[in-house]
Amino acid sequence: MYIQYNMDQLCLPMDLEEDIPPNHLVRVVNAAVNRLDDTIFDAAYPGGGRNSYHPKMLTKVIIYAYTQRIYSSRQIAKALRENIPFMWLAGRQRPDFRTLNRFRSQRMKDVLETVFTAVLQFLAEEEYVSLEHYFVDGTKIEANANRYTFVWGKAVTKHKAKLQENVHVLFASIEAAEHQEECEHQGKDLVELGESLEMSSEKLEHMTQALESQLLDKPKDKTLKKAVRKLRKNLLPRLLKYEQYKTLLGDRNSFSKTDPDATFMRMKEDHMRNGQLKPGYNVQVGTENQFILAYSVHQRPTDTRCLQPHMEKAQKLLGGFPQTVIADAGYGSEENYAYLEKEKIQAVVKYGSYHKEKSKAWKADIGKIENWTYNEAKDTWTCKAGQTLHFRRERKETLKSGYEIRKRHYRSNSCDGCLLKDRCTKAEGNREVVVSVERLRYQNQAREILRSEEGYTLAVRRMTEPESVFGQLKNNRGFRRFLLRGMEKVTLEVGWLSLAHNVLKQAAVDQKRKAAILQ
Repeated sequence: MYIQYNMDQLCLPMDLEEDIPPNHLVRVVNAAVNRLDDTIFDAAYPGGGRNSYHPKMLTKVIIYAYTQRIYSSRQIAKALRENIPFMWLAGRQRPDFRTLNRFRSQRMKDVLETVFTAVLQFLAEEEYVSLEHYFVDGTKIEANANRYTFVWGKAVTKHKAKLQENVHVLFASIEAAEHQEECEHQGKDLVELGESLEMSSEKLEHMTQALESQLLDKPKDKTLKKAVRKLRKNLLPRLLKYEQYKTLLGDRNSFSKTDPDATFMRMKEDHMRNGQLKPGYNVQVGTENQFILAYSVHQRPTDTRCLQPHMEKAQKLLGGFPQTVIADAGYGSEENYAYLEKEKIQAVVKYGSYHKEKSKAWKADIGKIENWTYNEAKDTWTCKAGQTLHFRRERKETLKSGYEIRKRHYRSNSCDGCLLKDRCTKAEGNREVVVSVERLRYQNQAREILRSEEGYTLAVRRMTEPESVFGQLKNNRGFRRFLLRGMEKVTLEVGWLSLAHNVLKQAAVDQKRKAAILQ
């Protein structure tokens, strides 16, 4: 009546491969990693000590784990004991969670990019990607850090300035208490040593030591004793702390005490209207056919200044720049257009006002300089009323990145009696405009490309390229928060995610190809 069931029946070890279907994803992972040359992993193993687990086995296990939404090293170790596909990949070996974590976050730090490039090369050879069109976009992922351990740059500057003021007041009070007696310290008194508005911790330490030496000669001086105690226990430690914060901040406006490399960013996925500020990283990826071609991690919340460092990383991974870069308006700055033109990359990149220019309100606005006529030979602008605006002067504006924008000032001779002035500007006097001619040139080029048939097709396709990849990573595979801390380890984590995504995408494409053949 029942099929025989006996748990005590002796049998030979099972052949795990029999329980894995021919088209199972684990076989795709196995085949992809087996193609890699063993010498790729040599840099991760200098030699010596006991024999290590094979790096290909560990690579397969971690990639497959990421495809199954398993990111914790403890959960991966558990799967190696209980899950048949994991057992088959590992050949029944059972590395513990420390070994797995050490391999993915330390051993592979100098090797992972080489592995990623080798897999990408195979995808190109098998025509999964052509490496011609490069769709770039960014997403913010929360850091593994406490959400309330924030340090703000403006607050540090404010508190440091207040502390400096307290130091000056303290030394002034010492001088007053000593009835302006001259302190022998390099021929200067304490007030002169502390006169500068900016005082470093090193200088304050030197001055504190001078006071301590003076206190040895006057052990009963209560004012001096109180000042030294305040300097040692309060002011000097706080100044050291603020200097450390300034170093950690760099050119950022915030960082997290738990993970100092993380910056506080507004996360879009929050249910709040404007999102909540959380410590995180800006992850940039370039895709084609929804395969990840390159990845990079940044501390800046906005995408604008991430393009250039990302493209440099892409050049390293791809062995050269792609022919065409497609991006949204978040990347449409004059600096980025200039960079892409310099590197001879075709830019299918929108700018901030691209969609607004198509509206009737924009076209009817006679005050917009984009609706005026520019005479390049005479270097003049003609407004809608027929007035000519002549060049007056030029000023240069240098961005934090070092890029220089040349802004040119133009002014009309007379706007008196102009019937259109109220619609043109609310400012008194003659109309004056400030414009970067280079930016307008780049916008005209971008507009022409975007309105061409090829440019429009690529711009529409962009909406289903990196956006779909982010949807897969964050929604389908549930990766919304990093497990590791620090820029280096977070970058490695993104590398593992990208590898797993590409293997999954390859398996999906293979299934579609086989289905098409069968039809």
